[in-house]
Amino acid sequence: MPVEFGVLGPVASWDSTGAQVRLGGPRHREVLARLLVARRRVVPVSRLVADLWEEPPAGAVGAVRTFVAALRQALEPDRPPRTPSRLLATEGPGYVLRPQPGAVDAWRFEEAVERAAGLGPGEAAPALAEALATWRGPAYADFPSAEWARAERARLTELRLHAVERRAEALIRSGAAREAVPDLDAHVTEHPWREDGWQLLATALYRADRQGDALTVLRRARHVLADQLGVEPGPGLGRLEQDVLRQAERLEGLPDGTAGGVADGAAGGVWSRAAAAYESAVPARSRARLETTAGLLRDLAVTSAGGLGAARQHRAAAVAAAERTGDVELTARVIGVYDVPAVWTRADDVDEARAVVKAAQRVLARLPEDAPDAVRARLLAAVAVESRGDALAEGALPLAADGPVREPWRLRAEHAALEAEGMARRLNDAALLAFALNGSFMQMFRQCGLAAGRDAVGTELVALSRAHGLVSAEVLGRLIRLQALSGLGDLAGADAQAAAVDSLAERHERPLAAVFTAWYRALRAALSQDTGAERDAYAQAVALLDGCGMPGFAAGLPALVRLAPVLRAGALPDPDAFAGADWGPYGPWVRPLLLLGAERPEEAREALRTVPRPPHDLMQEALWCLLARAAALSGEARSAARAAEELAPARHEQSGAAAGLLTFGPVTTYLTEAAATAAAGDH
Repeated sequence: MPVEFGVLGPVASWDSTGAQVRLGGPRHREVLARLLVARRRVVPVSRLVADLWEEPPAGAVGAVRTFVAALRQALEPDRPPRTPSRLLATEGPGYVLRPQPGAVDAWRFEEAVERAAGLGPGEAAPALAEALATWRGPAYADFPSAEWARAERARLTELRLHAVERRAEALIRSGAAREAVPDLDAHVTEHPWREDGWQLLATALYRADRQGDALTVLRRARHVLADQLGVEPGPGLGRLEQDVLRQAERLEGLPDGTAGGVADGAAGGVWSRAAAAYESAVPARSRARLETTAGLLRDLAVTSAGGLGAARQHRAAAVAAAERTGDVELTARVIGVYDVPAVWTRADDVDEARAVVKAAQRVLARLPEDAPDAVRARLLAAVAVESRGDALAEGALPLAADGPVREPWRLRAEHAALEAEGMARRLNDAALLAFALNGSFMQMFRQCGLAAGRDAVGTELVALSRAHGLVSAEVLGRLIRLQALSGLGDLAGADAQAAAVDSLAERHERPLAAVFTAWYRALRAALSQDTGAERDAYAQAVALLDGCGMPGFAAGLPALVRLAPVLRAGALPDPDAFAGADWGPYGPWVRPLLLLGAERPEEAREALRTVPRPPHDLMQEALWCLLARAAALSGEARSAARAAEELAPARHEQSGAAAGLLTFGPVTTYLTEAAATAAAGDH
C-alpha cells in the first residue's frame, strides 16, 4: 500500500516503508483532513476556503492551491514532473483524494467492526480489541472545533463506543467476564450516559461472582443518570437489578457461541408450567384470552420467518373475534397491541391489511368520547402502518402518464399518521410514539426524493428506543436509516447502521433483520463495481428470501437483481436471457423495457401509455427510472415528461438504493434521458 492515512488521533500519513510523511503546517494537514472527510468525493475549492477560514483572506484560493501542491509533493515524492496526480487529483471545481481501499485507519476500523458483527463471541472479542487498538486519540484530534469535522468525528466516536461495548459483551459471552470489568468501568466513568455500558458492567461483575458490586454499579448508574445528568433511567436497569437480586438463571454463564438463551433448557420448563397454569386459571371464553393472544402474536411476529407467517395468519382472526364480542375498547386494544415494526412498504397480505384497517376504522367511529387517547392513537397508528404501498387503493390506480393525483384513501392514511404521532407526543408515551413514527414512515412516500425526511424519522426512532429500551423499535429505526442513507449516498453511515442492526439482532433474537442487512451488503457490493463480489453477495441475499415469511418483500426481487447491471450499462434486457423471469409485482413497470428489448417499440409505447403509476413505496424511484428509460428509448414524450417530473426531487439519489436492496445507477442519468425526450416532444 503506497500511502496510508490516519485520522483516529492526530491526522497523519505514512509511506510504503512505514515512515511518517511530513505533511507541512496546520493548514496543510487541515486540507488533507477535509479531503479525507469527503471520502473520495470532490470538494470544491470554494468549500475548502469556507471551511479553512471564518473570514477568508484575499489570497485564500491561491493559498489552498499552494497547500495542495505541497501535499502532492509530500505524498508522491517520486511522481514525475508534470504528471497528473492520481492520489490527490484536480477534478471539476475542486480536489479529490483517492486513497486505496483500506488505506485510511477509520475505514479499516469500520470494516473490522462490521466483520466482527458476524463472528462468534470467542472470535469477536480479539477482533474488536485489535480494531480498537488502532485509535491513537480522538478522531481528527488536530481539529476539535472545526465544523466540517463535527459530524464525522461524532459518527466515528459513536462507532468506537459501540465497539467497546460489543467487545465487552463478547468477552462476557465467551466466559471472560472478569477481563471485561476494567475496561467497562473506565468506559462508564468516561461516558456515564450510556446505559448499555452500565448494564454490561453489572452483568460482568455478576458473572465474576461479584453480586454485591453488580448491585452497587446499578444503583450508581441510577444516581448518575437521574441526579447528575437529569436523564430518566430506562427500564432495562431496573429489570437487571431485579434479576441480580433474584439471581435469575438468565444471568448465568453461557458457553462460547450461544445465542443468549436461558441455560439448561430452563426456558422451556418455565414456558410449559406457565402455559399450563394459564390454561387452568383463565376460562376458555374469557375476553382476557383475546388480549393475551394478540400480545403473543406480536411477540411471535419478530422471532422468525415462521413466527411472522403464523402471526399474520391468526391476527385477522383475533381482531374478528374481538369485534364479535361487541366490546369496542377490547377490539381497540387487540388491534393496537400489534405494534410489530414494519420496514417494508409493500403489504405481505393485502387482504389481511385491508381487514385490519377497516376494523380499526369501524372501532374509531364507535369509540366513546371518554375512551383513553392512547387507545385512539394506537388505532390511528395501526391504520397508518397497514395502509402501506397501495394495499388500500380504491379502484384502478391512476395512470403513470397522467398528472399526479391525491387519492382520498392515501390522504386518510397520511392524516391518521399525523394524528397518531401528535397524540403520542402529547401523551409522552415512548412505546406509542415509536408505533406512531412507524406509521409516519410508512406514509413518507407521497413523492420521490424523501429519503432525508425518512432518515430524520429513523434517527428519532433510534434515540427514542435507546432512551426507553425499545429494542424492536431501535432495529426498525436503524433499518430505516440504512435505507435512507443508502439512497443519499452516505454509505459509511449506512454501514454503521447495518453493523448496529446485526449486533441488536444477535443479542435480542431478531433473525429477520439479517435479511435486510444481507441485501444491503449486496447493494454495497454493486456500488463498489466489483462484479464478482456483487454476484456472490446477491446469491447469498437471494438465498435468504426462501421462507423468509415476507412475500411482499421477496416477490420479484431476484429478477430485478439480474436486470440492474443491464440497465446500469445502458443496455436493454435480452428476451432470451429473461425468458421465464418472475417479475412478481414489478411486472407492469418492467414490461415496456422487455418489449423494447424484443424490438416491439409500438407495443412498448402502448404499455407506457397504459401502465399505472408506480406504488408510493420504497421502490417508486426505481420503477419511475424503468419508465423513464423506456420512454426515452421509445420516444414516448408524455410518459418521459411525467417520469422526469416525478424523479426531479430525487435527482441526487441512487436509483433503487433508498430501498437498501439494489441500484439501477444514478437517478440523474434517467432524469436527463427522460427530460431530453420530453423536450424533443414539445418541439
